Amino acid sequence: MSQFLEQSPVVQERLRKIETLNLSKLQLKTGDLDPRLFSRLRHLQKLDLSDNLLDKFPNSLTLPGLRVLNCNNNKLEDVTALKQFPLLEELTYENNVYLTLNDDYKVMFLLQNLRLLNGKDITKLANHVRRVNSRKLTSKVTAHWKKFFRDQLPEKYTAEQVKSVKKKFLKSVQTNVVYGPSSLSEFTRWRVKMIAEEFLAQSLGLELSTDTEAEEKTDEDEEETTESPREAAEDVGQVTVTPNKRKRNNSKAGSGNKRSKSQANTEEEAVVNPQKSSHVQDDPAPDTPRTSNQPAKEATPEQGAEGTHKNGEQFPRGQSNRRSSQLTGEQKSQEENNGVVSLTPVKISKGKEDVSAEPLHFLQCHSKGNSREDFKTQLWSCVFEPLLDCGARKDPIVSSSRTVATCGGESVCLIDCETGTVLKKYKVVTEEFFSVAWTTLTMVIGDGRKKSHNILAAAGRRGIVKLIHVAADFCYGEIKAHKKPIATVCFGPTRETHLFTASYDKRIALWDIGIPDCDYNFKASQLLVLEVLSIPLRIALVPTCPDQYLLAGCESGCFAWNIKLDKEQKSRPFEAVFQFPDEDGAMTTSHRVDGLAFLNDDVIVSKSSKPGCIYVWSWSRSFDAKGKGCQRTVSAVILAELEWSMTDMSYLTLSTCPAKEYVFCGDEKGSVWMYSLSNYTTAWNSAKGKRSDKRIPPAQILKWPELRANGEQLTEILINNVVSDPTFTYLVVLTGVNITAIWKKS
Repeated sequence: MSQFLEQSPVVQERLRKIETLNLSKLQLKTGDLDPRLFSRLRHLQKLDLSDNLLDKFPNSLTLPGLRVLNCNNNKLEDVTALKQFPLLEELTYENNVYLTLNDDYKVMFLLQNLRLLNGKDITKLANHVRRVNSRKLTSKVTAHWKKFFRDQLPEKYTAEQVKSVKKKFLKSVQTNVVYGPSSLSEFTRWRVKMIAEEFLAQSLGLELSTDTEAEEKTDEDEEETTESPREAAEDVGQVTVTPNKRKRNNSKAGSGNKRSKSQANTEEEAVVNPQKSSHVQDDPAPDTPRTSNQPAKEATPEQGAEGTHKNGEQFPRGQSNRRSSQLTGEQKSQEENNGVVSLTPVKISKGKEDVSAEPLHFLQCHSKGNSREDFKTQLWSCVFEPLLDCGARKDPIVSSSRTVATCGGESVCLIDCETGTVLKKYKVVTEEFFSVAWTTLTMVIGDGRKKSHNILAAAGRRGIVKLIHVAADFCYGEIKAHKKPIATVCFGPTRETHLFTASYDKRIALWDIGIPDCDYNFKASQLLVLEVLSIPLRIALVPTCPDQYLLAGCESGCFAWNIKLDKEQKSRPFEAVFQFPDEDGAMTTSHRVDGLAFLNDDVIVSKSSKPGCIYVWSWSRSFDAKGKGCQRTVSAVILAELEWSMTDMSYLTLSTCPAKEYVFCGDEKGSVWMYSLSNYTTAWNSAKGKRSDKRIPPAQILKWPELRANGEQLTEILINNVVSDPTFTYLVVLTGVNITAIWKKS
């Protein structure tokens, strides 16, 4: 073909005149893009390469006039070669599952004329990336050199000395210079290395590296930094002002601020107002969770794997793969109705400090239909993203991510806790999400290579589990797990593909979600069904034997099941039900358990509707009392009671931070009760540990600050959930008025 082109002036002239070329759906691979052929297309302005098999671009296609490029539905792993098209104005590469938000930022920097990316106007954000981001990183790189490396070179240095210092500097600067959200750490390292090499070239007269592929390969193996300085907030759209006064109080139960009616103006939202939800909670219908009095309608989801077949078998990904709404940087100012609103506290009173915690952000990012007037959508579940295991390169100090997944209403959001940036947002307009959970799968990404990726499972009213590959920004499948709403989900800690789903159909199911191949084909299978006497609300696997016992807090009590898979029985009744003291002191099994979590390997913290009380009890000492007989009713061995709100409001769940031995629980007044139990656990762990005589008070109660939206104060705040990261650096508070609050421990 090339020889024919060399010998045919007529053909060469025709090629030069081509302005639009469609090469889609031809099964083209990278090797099929012949640079000699493309070099003849001197006037080509529009090129469509969609629906092919390209994994990268050759570096020498030589298309000087190219302005529009479509690369949708390929297998691209890198975008840096696109810098050879400097006049490119419009670029689309949706449904390339290996490309992430980091790649979006790379092309925005590399292509100075780019104004549309995947159909969105990115002009303002791109200018921010090219100018503000570059200026900040250049300043940090320069400061790092002056502080740590400038004095390492003598006045008269040899080439070998320069080479050695350069190698150390590049490694150090990429590890230590951080800026912006952790989800952009790959882009930051890429830019930092580029800036550092330019700086050394100007300062020491060194040659710049031009081996982009080698550069990218090196970056891929680098350790990801998850901590960043406070000024990172300047680089994101959702920035909140940190108040001068912080509300800290060590008040007892019963104290609180005066309540008034919440703001709730969205007409089509079928969510019960917090002040009206009591009667719904006390008599919940099996298919009617607290949040709604209207059944869900089946319709095509706005985002997700709508095209997944029954039992998780998937049809071609091109029909279901859509990128999420990525709300970062200056996109916020462009998208008036993206539903991400930052609220600034107008008053925070200060009290006695026991645990120093600072309010960082108050975000309204789960609004139905992206309405800024939605203060009715209730938020239910949040889980911090696990750090991917980096082996020996794993940072010994940073043991948890600052990225958290939250769910409520029709959306699931990924939020950077430090900056308050909503990194990604997944929406299913007919869904109401109640629970999210993370797992890490080792996936084959092509050519037999394996890589660990975090997968997010999200479920709710429709009884469907959505499976989201977050790094690829791709909801790759779904499992139709139940015919009624799913209250909560969790992954097993020892088997990364094992997912438990607890449903309003009074069943808890164990699924093997499988591992998707490089084309995201997967097959899910049901392994086990646990029969429940009432609706399961919270589930927890016993830390000492997570493959053998599961504990569930339900509408009518607390139950335990044997979940060992070596048994033939696939449908199982409960093995034990636990008794607790009621208000009169008598032992009863009939009570709602709406909070349940392990504080350590043995100590359980649970909450029922008994006013003012959270129980701390021993799993081993309680379950051992069951003995070898057929006794199924067991008295919980109570170690202590925690003093809590006297409210009869249900479904205000609790959580624990085992590493720091803390318990967290919100109340009906917007307060967060924090309990430090490290002074008690040693005694409890002894075989003869006695029950604490008095209720343990909270170490601190974080009071809800005064927030104003549309000039009116938001009060009567239900705290549905409170979760800290494993190191208790951040505290994420989910409310019944569509506000996610983020606090940081000072």
